[in-house]
Amino acid sequence: MSILLKGKTKDLDGFSVTRILPHAEKRMVGPFVFLDHMGPAHFAAGEGIDVRPHPHIGLATLTYLTEGSILHRDSLGNNMEILPGDVNWMTAGRGIVHSERETHETKASDHALNGLQCWVALPEKFAEIEPAFTHHKKCQLPQFNKEGVFARLIAGDAMGMTSPIRTYSPMFFLDVIFSAGSTFKRPNPDQECALYVIEGEVLVGSERYQQGDFVLLSPDESVSSNAYARTIFLGGEQWSQHPHMHWNFVSFSKERIEQAKQDWQEQRFPDIPGDNQEFTPLP
Repeated sequence: MSILLKGKTKDLDGFSVTRILPHAEKRMVGPFVFLDHMGPAHFAAGEGIDVRPHPHIGLATLTYLTEGSILHRDSLGNNMEILPGDVNWMTAGRGIVHSERETHETKASDHALNGLQCWVALPEKFAEIEPAFTHHKKCQLPQFNKEGVFARLIAGDAMGMTSPIRTYSPMFFLDVIFSAGSTFKRPNPDQECALYVIEGEVLVGSERYQQGDFVLLSPDESVSSNAYARTIFLGGEQWSQHPHMHWNFVSFSKERIEQAKQDWQEQRFPDIPGDNQEFTPLP
């Protein structure tokens, strides 16, 4: 039986997002501990997303856009513009700093932004690995096209496909487009699975879900649509233990989180080359 969870709208450095995970009724879905929907938003010239340098530990971030662009920069020296369909995967491990801004060309004109950002918790044995970063273009990602269903695998394993992104626990993240009258059986029935409706409307059994709905699916459920719809399916192996979360830090140790807070306050995290003039205070 499907279960609907409602997100809450918050402000992130002047940009409104809908926060879906963590949720009071469901802290994690597989390894996913955090899910934000950024937008849809339209900005005038000179405005837009401008997230200052901030730290992470104990997780990997997954950024996936359907519209617009974001300029990712991090303390490893990576400087990459994320475009729709591409995937940015940043492994924080023992500690990384990054910013999310826009190029001059984007900032200098009217523009839009729409996309998802996830945090994927690292298993305890990988929580303190060296930070890393990978970026893959949409044409490098596996695709499944059958009977009016068009699926792109962003990360993990599903439907006999494997993404080039290195993950650290069993999981999946799928972008699925439905044509009118098409049906798609949810992937990986032995794992947890949630559905997020980006556009349009879908049916799960007799229940109807629309844009912005986040739905937990049971193992045997199928999803169908009477018209065009676009959705994200995400999930993975259920975790028996949930890590602690505070601000941008994820860890199985509260002491480790306290250490990260102190390290950030005392500016012991590394700088971002070329973007070290601003600092996000610890809340």
